[in-house]
Amino acid sequence: MDLKNLSDKRLRGNAAGFGALHRQVPLSSLSNQCDFGNENLELVQDVAALNFPKAVILGNHDSWSTQQFSSNYVLDNLMISNSAHLFLFRKKDRVQLQLECLGQEHVGYKRLDFPLLKLSIVGGRPFSCGGQQIFRKRLLSARYGIQDMEGSAKRIYEAALGTPEDHLVILLAHNGPTGLGSELNDICGKDWVFGGGDHGDPDLAQAISHLKETTNVSIPLVVFGHMHKELAHGNGLRKMIVVGTDNIIYLNGAIVPRVKRSTNETSLQASNSDGTYRAFTLVEILNGQVNKISESWVSVVGNETTLEEEHILFKSNGQSSR
Repeated sequence: MDLKNLSDKRLRGNAAGFGALHRQVPLSSLSNQCDFGNENLELVQDVAALNFPKAVILGNHDSWSTQQFSSNYVLDNLMISNSAHLFLFRKKDRVQLQLECLGQEHVGYKRLDFPLLKLSIVGGRPFSCGGQQIFRKRLLSARYGIQDMEGSAKRIYEAALGTPEDHLVILLAHNGPTGLGSELNDICGKDWVFGGGDHGDPDLAQAISHLKETTNVSIPLVVFGHMHKELAHGNGLRKMIVVGTDNIIYLNGAIVPRVKRSTNETSLQASNSDGTYRAFTLVEILNGQVNKISESWVSVVGNETTLEEEHILFKSNGQSSR
């Protein structure tokens, strides 16, 4: 992995880090709900190549420059004149390339089943930027036929229908739903404006409500990112977990930056590779129930990994610590 990727402030996960975590902690599956970077195709390719089960949803920074899909594809921009015919070729845009790279593991508006785990991941709206407006509407319209929040909520809802009866459902979205608070330090609260406000996704909230009202789908966990743990203007830290009155756990994994350079000079001198600390939010599910959630920091020096810190966010007694 290039150093520029490791030091990118917007980077919230990386392939080397996921691989390090897989060596340190026995994972059955992995999900990513945060931006990889500003259309960072190379990083997405690395993550797609990881050889274990995973689910991904792209965020607003993963469509940072692309407002609509390209219509004609070749390797480079070329204009070729052949007799009376003029041919115009365009690049594949980087959003399309990311989606192709991820294939079925990109769960936007669909469900990915893991039969051996009795687990299904249902994706929310891709490219979300939070709030009442749909971000990258032309992308969503072209690929998914989405025109408004109501249509988006319907697609999320329909993706969960048909889930095997013995499966748990984890909803994976880039941003969380509305209804979880409007204070600036709430899990989806606006921290960049005076007075705060609810910056959740109304379509996700509507889909969850509809599923609870009309189905027997078991949703113990909703996982998302986007809203940074460290608040703007030095206002402290965000609440990263909420347990609803219906016992659904809402979990925000947006720790930024997720990768930090190691300050352990001894460890660094012992290796030809730069040392880093990498943050992960780990969820342990036992017997169909969320048993434990922790924010974990793993040190990586060369091929050596060590679990350095573990902050418990939730235990199965139903009490969240943050």
